[in-house]
Amino acid sequence: MSLHREPERLLQKLIQFDTTNPPGNERACIEFIRDLLLEVGIESEVYAKTPERPNLVARIKGRGEAPPLMLYGHVDVVTTGGQIWKLPPFEGQLEDGFIWGRGALDMKSGVAMQVAAFMRLKEDGVVPAGDVVLMSLSDEEVSAGYGAKYMVENHPEVFEGVRYALGEFGGFNLTLGGKRFYPIQVAEKQLCTLELIIRGPGGHGSSIVENSASSKLAVVLDRLNNRRTPVHIPDPTRTMIEGIAAESGLFLRMGMEALLIPILTDWLLKKLGRIGMTFMLMFHNTTSPTIIRGGDKSNVVPSEIKVTVDGRMLPGMKPELFVAEVRNLIGFGEEDVEINVVRYEPGPDKSDLGLFEQLSEALKTSDPDGVPVPYLLTAVTDARHLAELGIQSYGFTPMKLPEGFAFFDLAHNADERIPVEAVGFGTETIYEVLKNYRG
Repeated sequence: MSLHREPERLLQKLIQFDTTNPPGNERACIEFIRDLLLEVGIESEVYAKTPERPNLVARIKGRGEAPPLMLYGHVDVVTTGGQIWKLPPFEGQLEDGFIWGRGALDMKSGVAMQVAAFMRLKEDGVVPAGDVVLMSLSDEEVSAGYGAKYMVENHPEVFEGVRYALGEFGGFNLTLGGKRFYPIQVAEKQLCTLELIIRGPGGHGSSIVENSASSKLAVVLDRLNNRRTPVHIPDPTRTMIEGIAAESGLFLRMGMEALLIPILTDWLLKKLGRIGMTFMLMFHNTTSPTIIRGGDKSNVVPSEIKVTVDGRMLPGMKPELFVAEVRNLIGFGEEDVEINVVRYEPGPDKSDLGLFEQLSEALKTSDPDGVPVPYLLTAVTDARHLAELGIQSYGFTPMKLPEGFAFFDLAHNADERIPVEAVGFGTETIYEVLKNYRG
């Protein structure tokens, strides 16, 4: 039996390619997908900035009654460095009903689902309303300069006519009030990396230097960690909360509706515990210090320390507002802490929900008791690059997960794994979308 009829085995094969980025080296994995497509008569094109970091594009012709629909996913993965794994991260072993390995969630499982559903469409002889385009990409985890960004800037013809695309993340269940909700990503946060330059008097390491950059650093880090920027309620967050409330019992419905009252939002999020932290990210711009540089000699108190902050802004926000919020958060003036924007990658301000109903129908076919709702992803994906061409991406890698399964705790972490059944569930659901696609 061909691998596309057993998507869980396909995922195992994909995991076995070490595509840790950097350096990536996605070529062997991309060539494996190319050869797999050829088994059912699907030819593909390869586009590459450098030979070792290619991108694959394949197409199944439709009836011309609807715009092309694109499936896209990345085959590169993040590092396993410094992590202790129960099972080797690049063997794709099956144990306890789970497939283990780097990329099992992010996002080789999604690629396996897409490739399997795409090949099945061809083999079953289904001619969809519009062309279906499969794009397997390199370099999502670092810069997309060899992947989606490269494709958008250098090969826009590949995207001609595409209005909607399915990528990562979304379509996996969240249980609230005894109901399974399936958040479908319709928007995502924007990347806004900041550099904070903290200044203060220097001096000899043997002395006590008051108001030093180091002492200010401690305050800055504490405030970035323990304080929050103001509450904002972007449209995707509002739509998701209202969707959950509409399908919930009285107590949960009242709680969900109260989340949309800014003066109550943070108090209620704390009451929600672990799940509240997930929702919290949808109401706030966030700051995570990631790199600290300062001093070059053990006996010299540095007069300047630089902190790189991974900032994630809600849709519609601009860097100027974000910088002002961070300034207020840390409580230092410009003479003490300079704040610079070093990287800003905007996303679309609004979402086109034109395909949401079709995705919901497919999910409800797979799980009649499930309730699809729109979702704001609190990270960033390659969707921001496709948005430059006016393409609305949906995070849609459907998974029916066991209750309590912590998706975002395992992605990028040690012992990343996915339930075997979830891979089949996602493949069937994506196939339903392709088969019934109507534009």
